[in-house]
Amino acid sequence: MAIFRRGRKDDPVDEVDEVGEPDEQDDDLEVEDETTEDDDAYNRTRGPFDSSEVDDEVERIDLGALRITPVDGMQLRLELDQEQQTVQSAHALIGESSVQLQVFAAPRTLGVWGDIRTEIADSITAQGGKAEVVDGPLGRELAATIPVQGPDGRKQKNVVRFMGVDGPRWFLRAVISGPAATDADKASPLVEIVRSTVVVRDEEARPPREALPLQVPSAPDADPVEDQSSDDESEAAPRSADLRPFERGPEITEVR
Repeated sequence: MAIFRRGRKDDPVDEVDEVGEPDEQDDDLEVEDETTEDDDAYNRTRGPFDSSEVDDEVERIDLGALRITPVDGMQLRLELDQEQQTVQSAHALIGESSVQLQVFAAPRTLGVWGDIRTEIADSITAQGGKAEVVDGPLGRELAATIPVQGPDGRKQKNVVRFMGVDGPRWFLRAVISGPAATDADKASPLVEIVRSTVVVRDEEARPPREALPLQVPSAPDADPVEDQSSDDESEAAPRSADLRPFERGPEITEVR
């Protein structure tokens, strides 16, 4: 079950059905849930930020289209697509909880989070899960319960929080999983990681919802690639095109 409408790109991590093609015209995007455009707007005064909005000297991890501010005790894991040799997403972990970060191209004048949130909710409910739009620290978010198959073959329920922020020509998606999905105190440091994130949008023309390129940081303390099999079900958050949240590709782990 895909979260975004995708183009014809061959993506080996897209293992579930898709929900359509990306909208090529900015004006074709509409908010499909019960919120209005004004109700859905989120004030980014406290972040996340566009690269044009920061001129400080804060140390950030350079992942290409994303710059993440490290915090004490944070592990950074990058999900890799070995076949295409690309970075799919970044996972910031604190304790047993994590937030997955991905950034996508968006129209110049209209946000996409309202549409995407509705698509995610429809996909979750279609496979027997539950999804509810609630007010969160980053505006409207989706509190979801997703049925998954546990290691013993029995069905389990995975609780996650989908957050989205529309920026200038970009859309940042954050997915909190683990105990922080239901515990506000544990979620707080992960939300602050999202707030302090800086998006670097290149000047290349891209269709809405196309992933902006991420890269492995050139850090001396980065560990070698860890090959995580699909049976590792301990920590990962849902991918952009897959609501089976515990399946990951190989990773690079960096401890901060």
